[in-house]
Amino acid sequence: MNTVTPRQAQGRRPSWDEYFMELAELVSKRSTCLRRKVGAVLVKDKHILSSGYNGAPKDIAHCELTGCLREKLKIPSGQRHELCRGLHAEQNAILQAAIYGVSLANATLYCTNQPCFICAKMIINAGIKMIIIKGHYPDKQAKDFLKKAKIKVKILKP
Repeated sequence: MNTVTPRQAQGRRPSWDEYFMELAELVSKRSTCLRRKVGAVLVKDKHILSSGYNGAPKDIAHCELTGCLREKLKIPSGQRHELCRGLHAEQNAILQAAIYGVSLANATLYCTNQPCFICAKMIINAGIKMIIIKGHYPDKQAKDFLKKAKIKVKILKP
C-alpha cells in the first residue's frame, strides 16, 4: 500500500520567492484602495522585517469610505501620485520598519506590483538591494532610477 506524506498531499513546497510573494498577496487583501490592491513584504536572510499595503494614513478615513480622489479628478494610473489620499504598500512597509527601528540595509522587497517613481526613491535611500515583483506598473522613470541605483528587479513568473 502506498502512503502519501502530508507534504505530497499538499503539493510542492514553495520556493522562498514564491513563499514571500504569497505573503505579499495576502497582505494586499488588507488594502483599502479602490483602484489597485498592493501588498509588500520586506525580507532579509529569509526573515520578514516588515509588511505594508496601500491605504490612507493612520487615523484618516479610507478611500473605501470617502471615495477615490484620483477617480474624482480623472487622474490616469501612473501619474500625479501626490494627489492620492493613500500611501503605497512599499511606503507603509518602509515606515513600519522605521517605527520599530528595523534596518532595511540589503533587504529584499517582495511586492505585488512594480514600485512607482516615488517609492523607487524611498527604496534606494532605505538601502534595499533587490525587488521581486509579480506585476508591472507603467512607470519607466522608476525602472530607470532603480537600474541606475543598481537595484536588481526580478519578475516572479506565475
